[in-house]
Amino acid sequence: MKTSHLLTTACFLACCGVTSAYTVTGLVSDDQGKALKDVAVSLLKEGKTATTDDQGKFTIHEDEQDSISLSVHPAFKNSVGYIGVSNGVLSYSQGSSSPVQIKVFNSLGHQVFKKTMQGSGTYDLSRAIKARGTYFAHVSVGNAQQNFRFTADGCFAGSLTASAEHALLKAAAQGEAIRFVADGFDTLTVPLGTLDTTLDVKLKASAPQFKFGYALKNEPTPSKGCGSASKLQKVKSVENGDQFQIKVGSDNRTYFITLPKNYDNTKPHKVLFALHCYGSSGEDFVHHAADYDHPTPYYGQQVLDKNGDYIFVSLDAIGGLWNKGQADHDFFAQTLTTLNENYCIDTSRVFITGFSYGAMFSYSLAQDMQDRVRAAATYAVADYNIWLPEGDAMKELPIAWMNVHGVNDDRCDYNRAKTSALPRILKRNAKVDENGQRAEAEKEKPDEIKGNTGHVCYDFTEVDPRFPVKWCSWPGSHQWTAHDTGNMSVGWDWQGTWVPEEVHKFFEQF
Repeated sequence: MKTSHLLTTACFLACCGVTSAYTVTGLVSDDQGKALKDVAVSLLKEGKTATTDDQGKFTIHEDEQDSISLSVHPAFKNSVGYIGVSNGVLSYSQGSSSPVQIKVFNSLGHQVFKKTMQGSGTYDLSRAIKARGTYFAHVSVGNAQQNFRFTADGCFAGSLTASAEHALLKAAAQGEAIRFVADGFDTLTVPLGTLDTTLDVKLKASAPQFKFGYALKNEPTPSKGCGSASKLQKVKSVENGDQFQIKVGSDNRTYFITLPKNYDNTKPHKVLFALHCYGSSGEDFVHHAADYDHPTPYYGQQVLDKNGDYIFVSLDAIGGLWNKGQADHDFFAQTLTTLNENYCIDTSRVFITGFSYGAMFSYSLAQDMQDRVRAAATYAVADYNIWLPEGDAMKELPIAWMNVHGVNDDRCDYNRAKTSALPRILKRNAKVDENGQRAEAEKEKPDEIKGNTGHVCYDFTEVDPRFPVKWCSWPGSHQWTAHDTGNMSVGWDWQGTWVPEEVHKFFEQF
């Protein structure tokens, strides 16, 4: 924000006969430069207010005549003396012998004269001014000050004119500030060192108060378990974690938790659920001999958690298949509630990820748990074998989503995912303009891989920024550890996969 002081049109115009105790004026606009009307402007210590007009302009001023007080001189509110110019001679008077400092500036703002005198007296300004033009004077006694303008016509003798006396006013009260308040914009408070100033103010639009979801980089939302020790009883310890059981309906369900080594029950931690693929198990994603499905624990995410910000969780499907419908959803929901009650969790940063059948289950949860899950990352999602609640139980809400898919996948068809699973998410995540008009995000097409090497990740532009959608394609088949070294056999160069890094970046934007 640009703030101008002293040498502005708000200075006292002695040559025009204007006499004000102070004047604060200015222009208020948005960050695009559009003038803002009806902004409430308040001079806090003085208790004076104004409202901006159609052009975004405002003025707060106090006339000397409105604040006359009894004293030896016809002084005014907050005054300690007076100052005036007549026929080129500056007169100053005060009730003490304090130093009087006089500064004179030309119309370009360059100081052309400075002098300090004592007590009361006069000074012939023509001795200091050697060229015609308009000048500004700043006179101060202690913390009292006055600003005014005068002219020199070039004769340098009897040519400096100004109007009647002006009060030497005290500087703005300690802590003085001017405040700007407008609907839809952040409140702005600007400290003031003087009450004679012109301000050019730009207000920043407030972050939307979302009816659903969180703004990017929102403050953590601590769970019930913050500040308390966990009461969970583990079944056993396993390598890199602990095994637990929970009753869901009539079934005993198994899950695993890995806490960071520096776990702090006063710090809200992010949560990542790893959902296993067909033929695998929850424990496989806690620890497993490295291979193309399990390069490192939790789909490669634990090794990227350098600061211990995450709690990692892995769930076990009954019989290795996520095909229990509502019961599987209840298993996830009850496990998340259990974590909320026993650990310090950031409830606004719960993430899920899975491959193949785990991707199907992740996608299913993403369409049912939007109020509890911030984002999902799927690898080779399939738009079939997915259970969803029906009727009124279906939540038509947005969720951030990322999918990595090989264009030659012979199990979970790439084109079906692109033409069915993707547009469903895009439609729900579509951005809405200020008039309530929803973008047709589902019509946006991603950039895709064209050759036999590399990969392409596309970020959709017509979605709400709070609910980003990323689509990554590569020339592989049914494998989540995508690589850039060609469409070779399954497992080829899986150690060089770029997927964990891309997914980590996707989650870390929230």
